[in-house]
Amino acid sequence: MRKKIHLFIKDNGLYILLSLALPMLIMVVVYAKIGIYPGSEHRTILASDAFSQYVNFYASLNNVFKGDQSIFYTWNSSMGLNYWTFIAYYLGGIFSPLVLFFSSLQLPDFLYYLTLLKIGSLGGAFWIFSYQTFRLPKWNHVVLSVSYALMSFVIAYSEILMWLDAMLYLPLIVLGIHRLMDKKKPVLLFVSYFLLFVSNFYMAFMVGVFTFGYFLARLLTNRSQYLPRFPMYLITSLLAGGASMVMILPTLLDLRNNGEALSKIVRLKTKNTGPWDLVIKNMVGIYDSTKVKSTPFIYIGLLAVVFCLFFFVTKKVALRQKICYGSLLLVLVASFYLEPLNLFWQGMHTPNMFNFRFSFLFSFFVLVLAGYGFEKFKPDDFDQLVTIVLGLIGTYMAVKFMTGQGDYTYIQSINFIWTLVFLISYLFLFALVKRKNGFRKGIGVFFILLVCVEAGLNSYGIVEGIQTEWHYPARKYYADPYQPIKELVDQTKDDNDTFYRLENLNPVSPNDAFNYGYSGVSMFSSIRNRHSSYYLNGLGYRSLGTNLNIRYANNTLLMDSLVGIKYNLAKEDVLKFGYSKISEKEEYALYENKYALPLGMWTDDAIYEPGAVESQATLLNHLAKTNEDFFTFSDLEQVNMVNIREEKGRINQTDVVTYIPKKQNEPMVLEWTVEVPANKQAYVSIFPVDYRTFGSPTLKLEVDGVVYDSSVSETGQYYSLGYHKEAKKVTFKMTISNVKKQNVFQIVQPDVALLDVDKFSQSIEAIKDNGVEFKVEGRRAKAEVSLDQDQVLFTSIPYDKGWKAYIDGKKVSIPTFKQALLTLPVSAGEHEIEFVFLPQGFLTGVALLLICMGSFIAYVWIVRKKETDPFYMD
Repeated sequence: MRKKIHLFIKDNGLYILLSLALPMLIMVVVYAKIGIYPGSEHRTILASDAFSQYVNFYASLNNVFKGDQSIFYTWNSSMGLNYWTFIAYYLGGIFSPLVLFFSSLQLPDFLYYLTLLKIGSLGGAFWIFSYQTFRLPKWNHVVLSVSYALMSFVIAYSEILMWLDAMLYLPLIVLGIHRLMDKKKPVLLFVSYFLLFVSNFYMAFMVGVFTFGYFLARLLTNRSQYLPRFPMYLITSLLAGGASMVMILPTLLDLRNNGEALSKIVRLKTKNTGPWDLVIKNMVGIYDSTKVKSTPFIYIGLLAVVFCLFFFVTKKVALRQKICYGSLLLVLVASFYLEPLNLFWQGMHTPNMFNFRFSFLFSFFVLVLAGYGFEKFKPDDFDQLVTIVLGLIGTYMAVKFMTGQGDYTYIQSINFIWTLVFLISYLFLFALVKRKNGFRKGIGVFFILLVCVEAGLNSYGIVEGIQTEWHYPARKYYADPYQPIKELVDQTKDDNDTFYRLENLNPVSPNDAFNYGYSGVSMFSSIRNRHSSYYLNGLGYRSLGTNLNIRYANNTLLMDSLVGIKYNLAKEDVLKFGYSKISEKEEYALYENKYALPLGMWTDDAIYEPGAVESQATLLNHLAKTNEDFFTFSDLEQVNMVNIREEKGRINQTDVVTYIPKKQNEPMVLEWTVEVPANKQAYVSIFPVDYRTFGSPTLKLEVDGVVYDSSVSETGQYYSLGYHKEAKKVTFKMTISNVKKQNVFQIVQPDVALLDVDKFSQSIEAIKDNGVEFKVEGRRAKAEVSLDQDQVLFTSIPYDKGWKAYIDGKKVSIPTFKQALLTLPVSAGEHEIEFVFLPQGFLTGVALLLICMGSFIAYVWIVRKKETDPFYMD
């Protein structure tokens, strides 16, 4: 066995190494060309979601590995979240544990290395598939592997690192299908499916559907041979799926409780697609967008396109094969243009940007068919190859001419020129193959070099497109705020032994809480607790639509207290009553809120009545057992306008004002004054008429020299004008920019909300007398209480079916409070209360893991035993 391995490595080691290393080296050069490399201050790889999500999520995973956080639950996002299902979507790859070797400050470089490692692993995985599948010269396997690792989908969506794992397992799964069908060996298929399912359930669905379709297509190419393998395939795939239920089942249950509704099919044709998309997206270096109006990224190399066409043209491939595989390819093509199929591949959910997330399947299948075509090619087929290449050149020229008159503005002449240059170059190399009457090692080297140059230029074009559209940020935007924020957060941890929350008024990203390890409100994630976010949106923390986002900014002191915000970080004065500065680090300061409430508060069962506590004021009154009007309202006096045409009107009996820029793409500036009475906390209310069609303008508020920026469509409506102990006339300025939606800024007529701080503070003190301090550790929250009468414990812990409650060690049921927050009726007396979280379905998933793993091992043993039985017949 050792000798066989030695010989295999001796014969193939160089080619395996090239398949792994060449894609990585190409991307090292591509990234370096735009200033991305380890330690670079100019740019990091943190474009798009990599900055707002992944660098923070890997920081939180680092905390898990270091024992600072439970693997099942995190308190550091949206007030608390099921972390197990979060891993199932964002962090489940086999390379994720490597983050343990990096500090949080080194994470931009970690994501750079991780991206390269995943891209290289794609090349290695495809080499294994190609070597076992196609009868080709060894250098051809390298050519196909480089093409796969650097397909356009991988580069264009490289910032969404979790998706690349599916591309790692896809060729291994298909190879596993071949081994099962041809040799009755199911182990590779089982292992590959299992790793796929536990890595990322979302992409696993697409790969699972495709590979089942591939199995059926291959079965139909030779029904008599392959039909008896159908039971083995079903048993293997179902057992692999069952074993993966340790991740999938809790995730499915969480999605059922918190996921989005299925998207409605409102059209037959997919929006934004055109007749020439598939041709154009197979040119070198094409990048249109990964935002809302993008088209499929399907490029996988011109050589693959040529030999995929050769597969269907040559008579050396059986007609049955062409029909079976061509039908599957046609389904993928139709899925780009037919909305029902497009949505089906993506789980019946319309993507929030990064469209056509299944398009890598098309690229993979084109490459597979190209491999089959390549192995059939002989020097005497050169004339057929010339016809195909000339046909492609003619098609590209025709499309370039036609689209030059249309909307395909992202096509540059250089894309067209490079495409023709490479097609002609490949034709020249194949002319050498014909002249030499076969492939030679020297020609193979030229093929590898040419494919690498083509893949490198294509990758560079896409990376340049990402830089233009999303930007690769400089390291300072991540690194500079890190140390002062981290030191101030750590200070709060040293000063507290019970639970509290903290928020940053000048956040680095919406997911800072993951990175710095504090419990906050803000979050941007596809895995979220929709019920709690929906309720918090009604209480003023903006979380619209499908609740992908929830934002802390621009709410009132009432909610700061109710959810236990004990600290604020800020670069400037927080402009809040009850907050005092207690520490500073560089440009950040730490402010402590004397009116923060604990995690739990006592109340009565009237809180469960329909329609109760639907607003922050009614919730505060209910908990304080008061009936106060905390807010009064005052009009504004407008004193100046710059670059604005103002229109006033009424919509649905509501006064609205529309601000239209006189000069487009320049900011609009408004200046107001307001009389603020003594002992009032003032807020200006900016409320868009319709958030759904509002766009995302930026608002800069300047009051008394203090400036804060906000995204109007993402944050709350109350912009603080500060607390004033004495009556004061306040002048403030508002700058509105990035107004794109119809070039108008339409809001409800602004006014000022005035919070009576005396009523507020008295109510908070009344609630504090009934507060319950919790000690939180990992997935547990514990408190000791003493009651004179039966009461209801109200907490600001988001409700999840994974929570279990125990009173004095005895499990008790948790009543539903708007499916939003945990509450618990408690009888009179002294008690120990404990909340314990374990994802719903986890224990069942563990049982299925053990049962299915054991069953598969037994199944393989039975199959092998039968194979050695001289009386066994297949």
